[in-house]
Amino acid sequence: MGDIAIDSLVGKMMPLLDERTRRLFLGILADCLGRGGVTKLSNLTKVSRVTITQGQKESAELEINPQARPNSDENNRSRTEGGGRKKLDTKYPTIKEELEKLLDGNVIGNPENPLCWTTKSVRKLADELNKVGIKIHYTSIGGLLEEMGFSLQQNRKYVEAGDSSIDRDEQFEYINENAKQFINANQPVISVDTKKKELIGNYKNNGSEYRPKGEPLKVQDHDFGTLRAAPYGIYDIGNNEGFVNVGLSADTGAFAANSIKSWWENMGKERYPDAKTLMITADGGGSNGRRNRQWKKGLQEFSNVSGLEIKICHFPPGTSKWNKIEHRMFSYISKNWRGRPLETIEVVVNLIASTTTKQGLKIRCEIDQKEYEKGVKITEEELAKLNIIPNDWHGEWNYTIKPQKNN
Repeated sequence: MGDIAIDSLVGKMMPLLDERTRRLFLGILADCLGRGGVTKLSNLTKVSRVTITQGQKESAELEINPQARPNSDENNRSRTEGGGRKKLDTKYPTIKEELEKLLDGNVIGNPENPLCWTTKSVRKLADELNKVGIKIHYTSIGGLLEEMGFSLQQNRKYVEAGDSSIDRDEQFEYINENAKQFINANQPVISVDTKKKELIGNYKNNGSEYRPKGEPLKVQDHDFGTLRAAPYGIYDIGNNEGFVNVGLSADTGAFAANSIKSWWENMGKERYPDAKTLMITADGGGSNGRRNRQWKKGLQEFSNVSGLEIKICHFPPGTSKWNKIEHRMFSYISKNWRGRPLETIEVVVNLIASTTTKQGLKIRCEIDQKEYEKGVKITEEELAKLNIIPNDWHGEWNYTIKPQKNN
C-alpha cells in the first residue's frame, strides 16, 4: 500500500471512529505496515506511539472474522466507567481561583464584554501554580483560560481616549497594593461608576433571548423616549457584592456621593461594623471624577456623618474600563437584560437585582427619587474648607477625605 493510499485511508477513517476504535484501527494498520509503521502513523495522525502500541496489543486479542458485525451491546464502552484522566478542576478544586489571583492586575481588554485576555504567558502561569502545589503543565493552561472567558489575542494598534501617563502602570500597582492592605485589615474597598444611561420604555435593547420561534418581542420602531435611568454602581471588591442606586435625574457629583452613602446605610456598615476607613476606586472623569467638586463635597459630608476616613484612588486618563466594577458587575448586568425592553423602572430594578454569577455575585438595587440639579458651582472658598489631604504620590489621583472636626 503506497503512502497516498495510506494517507487517504487514515484521513477518511479517523473522523468516523471513537477513541477505542481509533486505537485499534491504528494498531492493526501499524501491524500491516510492518517495521516503522508505528512511527509513520504517529507522525501522520499526531497520536502518540504509546497509544498506537497499545492498540497493537489490544488488536492481537481480537478474533479474525471478515463476516463479523459490530457488537450491539449498549454497555460496550470505549473506556471502563470512571476511566481516563480526572478533570483539573476535580483534582484541584481551587485551580481557577488561584489562576484568577495570578491574573488579577494583568488583564486587559474591554470588560463590558466578559471576554478578556491576559498579558501573562501560559508558561509563567503554570510555574506560579506549581509553586502553590498545583501540578499542571503549561499546555493545560490554555483550556482553563478559555473556560474562564479568556482568549489568546494578537496585539493591535489603537489609541485610548484621554491623555496617556508615564505613571499609568505605577498607579495600577499603587491601587492594587492599597486595596490588598485594606482588605487584609477587613476595611471596605469599593469600585464605583455610573453605568450608561438606559432609555425606559418599550424600546429595542441590544442582544437576544430565547423565545418561541417566530415570536419576537415587538417594540417601538423609534426610540423617542424621554425617561432615562442612571444606574450608579458600588461594587464591594472583598465580598463580591454590589449595590446599584438607580437615579431618575441628572448624573451629578452629588448623586454619585449620595449613592455611596446609600450603599453604606443599606449594606456597608452592617458588613463592616468596625470599619474606620473606606477605600474608593473610581474613574478620573464623570460624576465621580478627580476634578468634580460636587463629588468631593458630597464625600466630605458623608465622611462627617459616618466618621470614616475615605481614601480615593482615581484611575489614570483613558483607563476607565480597568475599574473592577466594569467587568465584575456591569458586564453581567448587561448580559442579564440583553434583548429585554426596559419597559419600566421596576423592570430595571428587578433585572439588576436578579443578576448573579457562578462566583456568587449578589446585587441590591434601589430607586433614587431625588432631583439632582445640574450646574451647581462649588466655590474656591468652599473647596478650601474641605478636609482633603493629597497623597505624596500623584495627589491629583490619590487623596484622603477626613471628617471635619467642627461640622
